[in-house]
Amino acid sequence: MADVSVIILTHNEEKHIARCLQSLHPFTDKVFIVDSFSTDRTVEIARSLGAVVVQNPWVNYAMQFNYGIDNTPFKTTWLMRMDADEYVLPELAAEINQRLATLSHDVSGIYVKRRVLFFDKWIRHGAYYPIWLLRLWRRQQGICEETWMDEHIKLSQGKSIQFQHDLVDHNLNNLTWWTQKHNNYAIREVIDLLNIKYNFDKTQRVEPKLFGSQEQRVRYLKIQYASLPLFTRPFLYFFYRYFVRLGFLDGRRGLVWHFLQGLWYRFLVDAKMFEVYFHAGRDKQAIIEFFRTHYGKDLSPNNRP
Repeated sequence: MADVSVIILTHNEEKHIARCLQSLHPFTDKVFIVDSFSTDRTVEIARSLGAVVVQNPWVNYAMQFNYGIDNTPFKTTWLMRMDADEYVLPELAAEINQRLATLSHDVSGIYVKRRVLFFDKWIRHGAYYPIWLLRLWRRQQGICEETWMDEHIKLSQGKSIQFQHDLVDHNLNNLTWWTQKHNNYAIREVIDLLNIKYNFDKTQRVEPKLFGSQEQRVRYLKIQYASLPLFTRPFLYFFYRYFVRLGFLDGRRGLVWHFLQGLWYRFLVDAKMFEVYFHAGRDKQAIIEFFRTHYGKDLSPNNRP
């Protein structure tokens, strides 16, 4: 077994949690789940498969995950982040077992590739593979950054390396669930884009770099995206993904994925941003008040995500 423990956040994940945990067993038996009071069999299934489960009220992803980091009962050298609807491929499990103990002490983080399955199809094109994510890090050398959207693990020291093999993101819920989730994501994405201009929460984020790590590049590109005209950028983004980056090669299921995730969702974000500007204009305090009264979200610095 590798010297690593895994942290997972859950809420009503009975469709996914057994698959996730079983994929971890080849390299660790140390799994800590922070559950936000599931009403299905998530906790029962997780405990039956050996996970330690605690329940903590949900505020946002960053606070919940950092609670997991601070309260994990396992004193392993390494920590790993997983989502309940993900699983580790056997090749990555073997790589973790073989390589983790051999790494030099100046290595603090490890990136792995995530492949996304949609309607059971691997989305290989449209700049959606490989997506490199920092998922393993040395204890006390990484935290989850406090952003409204696209939270990443931020290292406090050391360098990072890449492992060769993949984990898989394969959600088994239906398309209605998917669209409802992205509708909820859209308002958080609006806040994150507005944060680039207004810096509501005044918190530290991953440094934007075009030629840096995956999350640094994403942060850099998001800043550039935010400067493009409203309602124009979703079409430009879709054209880039579907035609320039060959998303059409993913077939009919790929068309659904790239259209919904790359155009419909991005257009919805712009529509919600138009709503903000329509009601609150461009004044920072008016925008903060709009989110407080219309969406119940406090963007002031003392209420970071």
